[in-house]
Amino acid sequence: MKHLKKIRKFSRKKDQREAMLKTMLGSFITKGRITTTEAKAKELKRISDRIISRFKQVVATDEKGSKLAVVRYLTAQLPKNVGMEQIKSIAGRFSKRESGFSRVIKKGARRSDSAKMAILEMLSE
Repeated sequence: MKHLKKIRKFSRKKDQREAMLKTMLGSFITKGRITTTEAKAKELKRISDRIISRFKQVVATDEKGSKLAVVRYLTAQLPKNVGMEQIKSIAGRFSKRESGFSRVIKKGARRSDSAKMAILEMLSE
């Protein structure tokens, strides 16, 4: 049964899985659109929507203590190539939206191994 399963395993150990998702998240934030397998895109959508919600907290927070906690969380979750300028631009872009910052577009099968492919992209507003 699949009760209480929080994350897909992708046939990898925990540290390998976290590193893969962290680099994919960095590429997604910097480029705004990536092509990957359907399962990875669905999992990354869950993670990226939560991270973008935290981006909005960084911009909206006035208290220094709570802002510091959010910034420390984001620096732990994101790769080093993602800067505060990108975080603020994305947060400003989605300031009026509450949720649903990205979407998964199914693409079809990959020719080499017939894996289901998908495009994960940020919404424009």
